[in-house]
Amino acid sequence: MTSLRSQFVEFQTRRQFVGRASGGVGVAALAALINPRLFAEDSTAESDQLPHFAPRAKRVIFLHQSGAPSQIDLFDPKPELERRHGEEIPDSVRMGQRLTSMTADQEKKPLTASMFKFAQHGQCGANVSELLPHTASIVDELCFVRSVTTDAINHDPAITFMQTGSQQPGRPSLGAWLSYGLGSENSNLPSFVVFISGGRPGDQPLFGRLWGHGFLPSEYQGVKFRSRGEALLFLSNPPGIDLKTSRRMLDAQAKLNQLQVEEFGDPEINTRIEQAELAFRMQMSVPEIADIADESEQTLKMYGPEVTEPGTYAANCLLARRLVEKGVRFVQLYHRGWDHHTHLTTRIRGKCKQTDQPSAALVQDLKQRGLLNDTLVVWAGEFGRTAYCQGALNQDDYGRDHHPRCFTIWMAGGGIKPGVTIGKTDAFSYNVTEDAMHVHDLHATILHCLGIHHERLTFRFRGRDYRLTDVHGRVEAKILV
Repeated sequence: MTSLRSQFVEFQTRRQFVGRASGGVGVAALAALINPRLFAEDSTAESDQLPHFAPRAKRVIFLHQSGAPSQIDLFDPKPELERRHGEEIPDSVRMGQRLTSMTADQEKKPLTASMFKFAQHGQCGANVSELLPHTASIVDELCFVRSVTTDAINHDPAITFMQTGSQQPGRPSLGAWLSYGLGSENSNLPSFVVFISGGRPGDQPLFGRLWGHGFLPSEYQGVKFRSRGEALLFLSNPPGIDLKTSRRMLDAQAKLNQLQVEEFGDPEINTRIEQAELAFRMQMSVPEIADIADESEQTLKMYGPEVTEPGTYAANCLLARRLVEKGVRFVQLYHRGWDHHTHLTTRIRGKCKQTDQPSAALVQDLKQRGLLNDTLVVWAGEFGRTAYCQGALNQDDYGRDHHPRCFTIWMAGGGIKPGVTIGKTDAFSYNVTEDAMHVHDLHATILHCLGIHHERLTFRFRGRDYRLTDVHGRVEAKILV
């Protein structure tokens, strides 16, 4: 009869076999799998030293407006649309570009002027809609890019592309890449934190893979803070367990996990040990971050009336500032509800009311605390909106469809040139005519601000060196200081 031990040896996995290999090639192979850099020709080679050059930014706050704001109604005024309001969009402008299923079969596609007034603001003279008075007040701190383009025409692939550099799920997010490349400045907090606000039933959902680690080690994924109750689930000790007891239990668990590491050689076990230790340290640091009682009345007033309501965009903007102040590398804010296929004039007012003042306050707050110089702030959706309306041309009901060909973002701080607007679109805000910036270019530029050459931040997976910008991307020098 076959012994239990011989059966175990017969059925052990390949990972277990490699993990048990003792000495020589077995140990070398395992070490190379866990950390490929260890067996590079020169482990201190220039390509492995991060940052690659002196950075202007140490951290990033990404304000993602999920659903895609209309650039035509916020940042890219088009007098030609007013003159040709109601006319059919010319074929020479569309050039046969594909449309979504929501308007591809729409019989008429009338050009639709913005219902909102634009004016120039600041010394730089940037044009901003009346919907964004607070943003208009800080235009001299901002860099507007009107010529961003993307490859995707529907929300999920587009937001996945904006966050990971690929339309296909499974790649590491921007925050995960930065955590992997630069690590954390504070061992008591995650290097990558995520907040979600806004939205209503029926709005485009957001999935955890948008802030996931992909094929990177799981320690680099984003940590999502909750909008209600405790910021993180299971962070507090259960009733009857004090900090000292929790420490003893954690030490015992770590010893058991260490036995598993020695037995199986699985690097994810080490990650679990490290994450448990981080969770223990966060029991003190996270409640301190979430408690805004020490903020001055003037600061709270600057962020607007919703700042004291947990889970709002305003509250999350303030928490983002508190987190980067404590050394968090990347803070991602998602604000849902910008997908205005109908009732645009009403719904866009509501979204701007929720986000305008807090976004501007965040930039002002960072500046007055001396943090804006080395904190990069990015405000962006996943694509833009069409110059023609969706549905009947009715001020109370019409909307705009998805438009990947051009949209506007703004950036501030962290090595970005303030008070400038780059990029031009045609008379219909339909095609880019000057200084196109692809999403890959945006990612390359963000990495550049952090001292990273986008072609050299790589991770070997399934025999290939992957990077955030895939095989594309160029740094947009025009917007750099």
